[in-house]
Amino acid sequence: MQAIIETLTNQPSPLNRALHEMLVKKGFEGFFTAEEVQTLCTQTALNRLDLAFALLPLAASFAHTAISHFKVGAVAIGRSGNFYLGANQEFAHAAIAQTIHAEQSALSHAWLRNERQVTDIVVNYTPCGHCRQFMNELTQAEDLRIHLPHQCDNALHDYLPDAFGPKDLNVTAGLLSEEHQGLQTDSNDAVICQAVAAADLAHTPYSQSPHGIALAFADGRIVTGRYAENAAFNPSLPALQSALNFAYLNGFSLTELRRVVMAERATALSHRTQAEALLATLCEVPLEYVAL
Repeated sequence: MQAIIETLTNQPSPLNRALHEMLVKKGFEGFFTAEEVQTLCTQTALNRLDLAFALLPLAASFAHTAISHFKVGAVAIGRSGNFYLGANQEFAHAAIAQTIHAEQSALSHAWLRNERQVTDIVVNYTPCGHCRQFMNELTQAEDLRIHLPHQCDNALHDYLPDAFGPKDLNVTAGLLSEEHQGLQTDSNDAVICQAVAAADLAHTPYSQSPHGIALAFADGRIVTGRYAENAAFNPSLPALQSALNFAYLNGFSLTELRRVVMAERATALSHRTQAEALLATLCEVPLEYVAL
């Protein structure tokens, strides 16, 4: 966060001055409320879409690109009017499939903040096929508009014609819908409770195998992540990546990580081994596993 503030200070512009004032005043949690978006539009004379494009460098600054060294930023615009930032997150010395794409990052961020529909996604590079399929899982994906620097206001269908998605498998609740898996715990451990609560909110209509992750930090704060399953399976986003992405976008440092708890109902598949493998490349904190 300090590096971002220094950049805004050293590169003055109407937007950077407005962002600097806002970030110093309230800190930054990786998103802007609808009210903050309106304030920035007023202070910079930008409309909402132009503001989203102008925020892409800020979004991309949260990327971790140890493998590609290629930063991608994204802004998901919620029906609420909130702007949710996202960036690609790569993990060195782990399977490349563990990577989080910028569009996944922004959409997962919106989901974890309980946004129920994303109306627009703004990104600085054309979405790859992986991301197009991931976006097709969204609630009201048919209404999603995609905006790129060279071309705006296209429907997802324009990038993914003749698509295969939830409706082909008779799934009516898309990603971002309010879902509950009926999971509870009798534990009094706050971190375990949060992991179970995250698993309960997972989107897992195909395998019926929900899982959630809770990351506990030294200052007592807990970050959670949920499993986001996809009709095409491979673009699914495991809960550990979901939680790590949220932590990165909110300025948490993994050096302050103290506990990692995974709660899972492994009906048809399990993400335990995959989570353990990724976690081992990031820190020495062991994965605590709770079977549901």
